[in-house]
Amino acid sequence: MANEHTYTLPAIWTWDKENGGKFANVNRPTAGSTHEKELPVGAHALQLYSLATPNGVKVTVMLEELLALGHAGAEYDAWLIEISEGAQFSSGFVKINPNSKIPALVDHSTTPTLRVFESGSILLYLAEKFGSLLSPDTHIRTETLNWLFWQVGSAPYLGGGFGHFYNYAPENFEYPIDRFAMETKRQLDVLDQRLANHAYVAGNAYSIADIAIWPWYGGMALGRLYDAAEFLQVQEYKNLQRWAREIDSRPAVKRGRMVNRTSGEPGEQLRERHADSDFGQLAANHSPA
Repeated sequence: MANEHTYTLPAIWTWDKENGGKFANVNRPTAGSTHEKELPVGAHALQLYSLATPNGVKVTVMLEELLALGHAGAEYDAWLIEISEGAQFSSGFVKINPNSKIPALVDHSTTPTLRVFESGSILLYLAEKFGSLLSPDTHIRTETLNWLFWQVGSAPYLGGGFGHFYNYAPENFEYPIDRFAMETKRQLDVLDQRLANHAYVAGNAYSIADIAIWPWYGGMALGRLYDAAEFLQVQEYKNLQRWAREIDSRPAVKRGRMVNRTSGEPGEQLRERHADSDFGQLAANHSPA
């Protein structure tokens, strides 16, 4: 028997713009731009338009890792896209990503220029462009792509599922939180079991699979997502913890986490990045007097 909280399905769904939780002001059931605004373009061939969400961090970590490996062509400008203010719906952003999601990249080294959107696609594009962090060996490459696409398919259950209902929804509802907490813990266990016998997710070498997975699942293991570490008992996953801490200690990862960041410690927020020297300037600006 239905109780007083049971939702009765309407014959036809209609949009209630007040019923969307934290992001109700920008969520809508239609695509396309809401206002005219061109995107800025900096001095480098690679122009990134992003925010330091887990999906955004994937790409800035990738670019910083490529630079650390000596690929000078991976120099980039990173422009801040304030998604809470609807900047992803500008005409300029929609032109490079019709899905209005960050991150999005434009490569001006090609003729014509090339747009790349969806974080997994950007990682794959950059790995192939620079010949790094993706093995040419068929078996290792395929295993790496297996895990890259595992992340692409799995993380929405962690983010849009668990994260939304646990952290952003206007009310706490038992069923969706239970459902997505269960799935999130299953995914954490998948990784924990994999990492029991492998140094990195795709095998013995650091790759785009680690770069894709770490901002979401490493962030959860390290207690950085949704303030849910205790709720999900993430300390149980010892192999995942080992891997998450190891990736976290990489200098390029530390830099990548800072780019387009708008929260946390001021000394870790490099809202826009246009040169490697920007990191030094950030540190100087926030060093003790």
